Amino acid sequence: MTFSASAQTNDTPEVREYNRIKRRLTIADLLINVVFLVVLLATGWSATLRDWAYGAAGQSYSLAVFFYVAMLLVISKALGFGLDYYSFRLEHQFNLSNQKLKSWLWDETKGWLVGLVIATILVEMIYNVIRLEPGVWWLIVWVVYNALAIFFAQIAPVVLFPLFYKFTPLENDELSKRLIKLSEKAGTRVRGVYEWKLSEKSKKANAALAGLGATRRIILADTLIENYTSDEIEAVLAHELGHHVHKHILKSIALQIGVSLIGFWVVAQALNFAVEKEFFPMLHDFASVPLLVLLTTVMSFLLMPIMNAYSRQKEREADRYSLESIPAVGPFISSMNKLADQNLAERNPSRFVEIWFHSHPPIGKRIAAAQDFQSSVANPNS
Repeated sequence: MTFSASAQTNDTPEVREYNRIKRRLTIADLLINVVFLVVLLATGWSATLRDWAYGAAGQSYSLAVFFYVAMLLVISKALGFGLDYYSFRLEHQFNLSNQKLKSWLWDETKGWLVGLVIATILVEMIYNVIRLEPGVWWLIVWVVYNALAIFFAQIAPVVLFPLFYKFTPLENDELSKRLIKLSEKAGTRVRGVYEWKLSEKSKKANAALAGLGATRRIILADTLIENYTSDEIEAVLAHELGHHVHKHILKSIALQIGVSLIGFWVVAQALNFAVEKEFFPMLHDFASVPLLVLLTTVMSFLLMPIMNAYSRQKEREADRYSLESIPAVGPFISSMNKLADQNLAERNPSRFVEIWFHSHPPIGKRIAAAQDFQSSVANPNS
């Protein structure tokens, strides 16, 4: 597999078509979920599912919550399965996937089960807290929710990721030492460098600094190791380390804490209103789960441009750190070109698409910024 290292500026028809379809699938999935939630609430089907859950669980409130969540997720998965399968076929259509149907179905099953566990934990926590502390439940849930989010981020590299991919210690000792030295220069300790067996499922490339604290590690996709030079891999990892240097993880956690505080307060007000208007008989009636999910979905959608803008700013800062910490700018530019070619990424999307759908600056802008940096270094007085 070969990739162009030239600074291509225009997206090919293939790239435009692939990304256009991906966006349409994202929008369609959002609409299906929103319509599903609205129908559950408007028709009273959510209350029916609650009654079925109680029928299966007997007198156990917590068990009834579990059955309700499971039924909700089964129906939701059934409604969205067609789009999920189309997404799977799309990756093959554009020659981006190596995954077989059986493997994909198994991943979908594991993903659903993980989703069931996490959703059950959240819903059980929310509604049992509402039962115990109906006046300030949202404050307690807010604290526990953020603690759980940090916990899952910490265990993800050692518990969740291995459910879907294989990871092995990087065999290239020279490259491993080079990357660990780079991480030490950035002031972060990592628990090793791991090769991510991404090629078993995808032809795309990626790298990450995953985990928090004791679980932080460098992971490199084998598709990256195979097709990129050590200098290019160093440039890609330097970008990831830039997030650590600029404390982006801590800032993101702080932002999440603030946004979620407002979100839980809004949800609490809406739930109080719904109970006052007798849409639900009591605050801890878990038939209101679709209302909570619907409000969260709408708020997330409305905040998307703001959150994306914040994310793009962080990515620009990480890019700048990478450019300042590597010996030459060339490997950064060539790695960006290779990633764009290999992943069919848009180099220059429309401004609207960038605002609503891109958490990273487009590749074209990242390369242009690198070229500007290169010029400023070469001509500091110009």
